[in-house]
Amino acid sequence: MKMIFNLHYKSNWGQIACVTGSEESLGKWDVDNAVVMNYSGNNEWVAEIEIPENVGLEYKYIIREANGFVTWEGGQNRKIDTLSFKTISLHDEWHAVADPERVMLTKVFTDVIMKPERFFDQQIVPASNRRLRFTLVAPRVGIGYGMGIVGGLPSLGNWTEPVLMSNLHYPAWQLELDASELDQNISYKYVIVRLRDGKVVTWEEGENRTYFPLIAQPDDSLTIINDEHFKYPVGQWKGAGVAMPVFSLRTADSFGVGEFHDLKKLVDWCVKTGLRIIQVLPINETVATHSWLDSYPYKSITVMALHPMYLHLPGLGTLKDKKLMKEFNDLQKKLNELPHVDYVEVTKAKARYFKLIFDQNWNDLSQTAEYNQFFAENKSWLIPYAAFCYLRDRFKTSDFRQWGDYATYNPDQIAALTDPAQPFHEHIAVHYFQQFHLDKQLREVVNYAHDRGVGLKGDIPIGISPNSIEAWTEPELFNLDGQAGAPPDDFAMMGQNWGFPTYNWDVMARDGFAWWKKRLMMMEKYFDAYRIDHILGFFRIWEIPQSSLHGLLGYFKPGLPLSPAEIEDWGLWFDEERFAKPYIRGYFLHDFFGEYADEVRRSYLIETDYDQYELKADFNTQRKIYNHFTPEGLTREVGDKQIIIRDGLMSLLNEVLFVKDPYSAQPAYHPRIAFHFTYSYRDLEDYKKIILNDLYIHFFYKRHEEFWKYHAMAKLPSIVGASKMLVCGEDLGMVPDNVPEVMKALNILSLEIQRMPKNPKVEFAHPADAPYLSVCTTSTHDMSTIRGWWEEDRSKTQRFYHSTLGHNDLAPYFAEPWICQEIINQHLHSPAMWTIFPLQDLISMDGNLRWDQTDKERINVPSDPENKWQYRMILTLEELLEADDFNELIKGMLHIAGRDADY
Repeated sequence: MKMIFNLHYKSNWGQIACVTGSEESLGKWDVDNAVVMNYSGNNEWVAEIEIPENVGLEYKYIIREANGFVTWEGGQNRKIDTLSFKTISLHDEWHAVADPERVMLTKVFTDVIMKPERFFDQQIVPASNRRLRFTLVAPRVGIGYGMGIVGGLPSLGNWTEPVLMSNLHYPAWQLELDASELDQNISYKYVIVRLRDGKVVTWEEGENRTYFPLIAQPDDSLTIINDEHFKYPVGQWKGAGVAMPVFSLRTADSFGVGEFHDLKKLVDWCVKTGLRIIQVLPINETVATHSWLDSYPYKSITVMALHPMYLHLPGLGTLKDKKLMKEFNDLQKKLNELPHVDYVEVTKAKARYFKLIFDQNWNDLSQTAEYNQFFAENKSWLIPYAAFCYLRDRFKTSDFRQWGDYATYNPDQIAALTDPAQPFHEHIAVHYFQQFHLDKQLREVVNYAHDRGVGLKGDIPIGISPNSIEAWTEPELFNLDGQAGAPPDDFAMMGQNWGFPTYNWDVMARDGFAWWKKRLMMMEKYFDAYRIDHILGFFRIWEIPQSSLHGLLGYFKPGLPLSPAEIEDWGLWFDEERFAKPYIRGYFLHDFFGEYADEVRRSYLIETDYDQYELKADFNTQRKIYNHFTPEGLTREVGDKQIIIRDGLMSLLNEVLFVKDPYSAQPAYHPRIAFHFTYSYRDLEDYKKIILNDLYIHFFYKRHEEFWKYHAMAKLPSIVGASKMLVCGEDLGMVPDNVPEVMKALNILSLEIQRMPKNPKVEFAHPADAPYLSVCTTSTHDMSTIRGWWEEDRSKTQRFYHSTLGHNDLAPYFAEPWICQEIINQHLHSPAMWTIFPLQDLISMDGNLRWDQTDKERINVPSDPENKWQYRMILTLEELLEADDFNELIKGMLHIAGRDADY
């Protein structure tokens, strides 16, 4: 079969267009063996090959520069289904690498918001074996509408009667015509047609499209015109959504914590108000200690299993023991009346119910086809997960290194452990039981939301727990000697230490990032979009040695540390003792320890020279210091003293100007982040400060630009392309200049927050400046709400009130409802594709509905490693659904802002 490729591409001098693909004759995706196309004039490139008949084909175009550099076109691979024609001629447009319209091809649009209510084939059946097929990829059509084509031929309605195209291959629309009598140039346009009466409701803008057949089409041939971009007269699509952790939801039915089942009522509220997406925090299993520490949703023990606390107990069945059932009903009422989530009590009560209902129903459930299908499809992760949970509880720790013979994962050993013949198998099977019901309940919610045109957006943490199933079963994929975190910022002056191991990206790359692809496939079962927590981690991660606790002692990985010779090239003689070891002088000990300075000098320090000190060996790392001080059992007065000494000693270790790189074969060093605030820097001669300042700027803002871009592009295309979900990146913090470039190239939406401007020259970002491919929001779970922030810094609030809201009077002390409405309205009128608001910020617009305890609405304080994730909305969703005035307010604001359209 002859295949003719025609590409419309406006080339520059020295460029050559090529095509490659899945067939041997296309080079099998090898750019060196790609088919070189011939330039035929008018920006048209042509290539002709022979391929076997009845073979499907994938292909892509590339551009080869004169210097040999190759650029791939953007988007997914192009596909041709199995066809039986002697000749197929393809007419394609080059796919730009960065194309906002391609974002509309993601799952949240094609499978939810814009999914057609019915599918239909074209009504015209071509008579001859000479065919002309028009194809237009256009997901943005709307419920109750279809795509049509109209043009200057009888078969195209002679510009008066549009011909409806088939949507059987949606989001591609197709119309196939008899080409036996088409021997003239064709002018045509695409139109959106109302299905109920066939009337045109939208003509695309711009000039007519044209097709110029150069020769008469031969028998047994198909010409395919792959058109791009319906030219919408209404501008770009924009939508709005709500963000709320599942655990924070409140209904009359829930058991002291938000559950998957509660999402249905949130979906109902979104339908009522016109919101199109619900964003949640991570929902994976986090139980490691059976304590409050497990409430942290970003430190999961697995990236596959769901957290059992989200189970709706009635969905598992009712206990036959009426006395026990009454006990649980009473406990449900008690826990549900609390203003916050009592994580420990809720998970303890639910775990008891799981065991009781498991004992009652397991034998019957385990025989069902539905359960056995679930087990067969998920056993690759389900069995190790259940074994991990069993061993965690048996050894009273999730630290698998303390599990004796099970410390190292052995598949055969685990197969024996989980054998149904084992007398303790019920303690393993109960986890199968829970995960089956979690999957079932969540899929019910997904279907419920999709049927109502509401999408679900999940959250992918950048890390995993060091005591997790993945670290146990696949330790080679992680650097378990390092800890991921973040450099210092306005929210955490010491930096952040998340305690996650970092990734061994080189190992992950060997199988094409299969671990990430498996993770995303699992996530795609439930979600239509996802947020990459800390997308900067795919460029570089802030790694902290295991011996340290503060983020200040971290370094970027991968990184390009400086050798002593490189540092000296800047004009600074490198003295490791002075620059890379803690600078401790007696004169400033009082600043760290106050009245306890002399005690610290005697008990924890060694004087090495006059008024110069080093820490004793038992206290020469931050982890040693932290482990030494245990406040439990101490009185508050003594406890406070111990905390002052502990924190002061750890801060002394931060008094360095360089951090030694642990991976370099020869000594190499990273400038310590924010070293300008150290006594070590303060005591330097002025000329050394100037040199260090220049070196610091170069190292953190220039040295790594192309290096980090290369590493990101080696990972992200494969990972982003592993699913159809819309990808959003959390790109806050210390952002290299190349991050927006890479995100734009991969159509990853950025995160824009008014209080965290990316332009260092302004104090507050304006939503009107947000790019289209972005999510614009008022706050996140890591920040105070609008109302909370308004009360934190009176002078800053006043500046915001004047410069951003445009008022000239004195700012109100509290964020009154009208203030909150102005801020929300600014965001709604942003050019950003999505505006997604925390529910607390939306409710702040109504003085009758919002909570009077503003400080309790914040979900997380990043600088507090022991933060309790316990926020729960004070209203029930039932009450929110009945708040007609408030719901109409939101609906009206969305309509005025143009964020309520289906297309």
